[in-house]
Amino acid sequence: MSDQLPPEARFSPSVARNREPILAALRTRLPKSGSVLEIAAGTGEHAAFNAAAFPHLEWQPTDADPNALVSIAAWRDHTALPNLHAPLYLDAASPDEWPLERTDVVISINMIHIAPWSAAQGLMVGASRLLPPGGLLFLYGPYLETEVETAPSNLAFHQDLKARNPAWGLRDLGNVVALAVLQGFKLSERLVMPANNLALFFEKA
Repeated sequence: MSDQLPPEARFSPSVARNREPILAALRTRLPKSGSVLEIAAGTGEHAAFNAAAFPHLEWQPTDADPNALVSIAAWRDHTALPNLHAPLYLDAASPDEWPLERTDVVISINMIHIAPWSAAQGLMVGASRLLPPGGLLFLYGPYLETEVETAPSNLAFHQDLKARNPAWGLRDLGNVVALAVLQGFKLSERLVMPANNLALFFEKA
């Protein structure tokens, strides 16, 4: 593996900030073996970092953005990890067209607030179809909660997202949980994470 990253490999400042806390949350909760489907893998940095941390898991990154797929492939080529698969095109909002039939874990990091609500709906439908009973769905990001005061930084982020695209914005956690329940999931854990984010673990019934 070359020490020099290819120019196609993109960087996200938020990944450097949150990858270690996410890894700590996942470390004792992922299965000992099996496959992980990462939805909206973005730059591919999380996929490369987590695939290295979990060599016993087959890691399948996906994204709907062609530029993201190029970056994910560049990170994969750079790391040369045997358990990190080539990226696949996947639109979360179109679960009937997902290019897989089964997985043991579905992970989506910082996606549903930077996408229309149809992406969250599709994510739940697709994850329910692919996961076996007891399978894990992991979501990470900022949320709005009725019983918890929203941090000013999250409110500002929400308004910024709305200004960029009215279909985007922080999602109400109650609505996300209700959507998951409709597809046969239960919220098994809610972890408070740094920078006013949440780690949510859903289990397939």
